[in-house]
Amino acid sequence: MATCSVPELLAGFTQRLDADKVRQLQDDLGRSVIAFQEIAAEAKRERLVALGSEPDPAPLSRTLLRLRHDFVIIGRAVTPFPSDIAQRLDPLLSRVGQDVSEFLNGSATALILRRDSPSLQLAEASLKAYGLAINSLRNEGLTRALSNSEVERLFALSFALEQLHHNLIDLARCVREWAGGVRAKTTL
Repeated sequence: MATCSVPELLAGFTQRLDADKVRQLQDDLGRSVIAFQEIAAEAKRERLVALGSEPDPAPLSRTLLRLRHDFVIIGRAVTPFPSDIAQRLDPLLSRVGQDVSEFLNGSATALILRRDSPSLQLAEASLKAYGLAINSLRNEGLTRALSNSEVERLFALSFALEQLHHNLIDLARCVREWAGGVRAKTTL
């Protein structure tokens, strides 16, 4: 996946991104998922011919597609928040972008090398910190001054990040299955 796009996409909530840039980021992510799905389809055909037990690529392909949808939702909500909110969320969104990107890159490497999934701990911690910050903004009453559109974007982003978290957990499971399939094959 074009994981380098994650931090850039999230930066659009704290600084202005050109609409063409957002579309480019979305297209890059989409092309990455399509490329993987083509590889997964080929692997499935090879799996039908092979006598060995290779992991089924379909669950991984579905998980990547769900991740793509998470990024589409995030991309559709991208517009900078008011400066006071943006200043508070900027370091958190930067951390989320970095940690998610590192996890996705590590997962891609693990799939290629047929190794176990990287730790999701840093990404989970940064996603949790973001969620706590949103709760803090609400408890402090700062969301009351936002327009309906701004509140919708804030909660759309929060929802997308929650879904992203669930799908990252699923990705870690899929990567473990791929690594386990190789270990099982080599122990036969």
